Amino acid sequence: MPKTAVHSDQVWDPSRVQHPGHTYQQPFVQATRATGATVLFISGQVALDRDGNLIGAGDVAAQARQALTNLRALLEAAGASIADVAKLTVFVRDMRQFARVQEVRAEFWRGMELPASTALEVARLVRDEFLVEIEAYAVMD
Repeated sequence: MPKTAVHSDQVWDPSRVQHPGHTYQQPFVQATRATGATVLFISGQVALDRDGNLIGAGDVAAQARQALTNLRALLEAAGASIADVAKLTVFVRDMRQFARVQEVRAEFWRGMELPASTALEVARLVRDEFLVEIEAYAVMD
């Protein structure tokens, strides 16, 4: 799926303006232009393995890795790949732990164009032991 980053000088970009106390993974993707015939909407993935076991209790990085592993499996089941993700949304229980989630995300997108992304801190997820949930939209040829 052809995918390119879209940037505008009229919109805030952390590569130009940093805020004290905030770190942003570079490059920051303001928007993604994706072309293709099929859009795949992937429901929020959490740190459950195929048997429903929690992976990484108390460890946000381990939970993010399992959520992204689940997401990749769903992409592959639909005939897509991680490179086809155009939009990623990350729900995290503690934004102070988000840098660890970003590190794991970088492992999955190593050497590829990052998707447009949104991160939100939430008070709760569907189960108290979940620390992160990740959903995605992919565009496939």
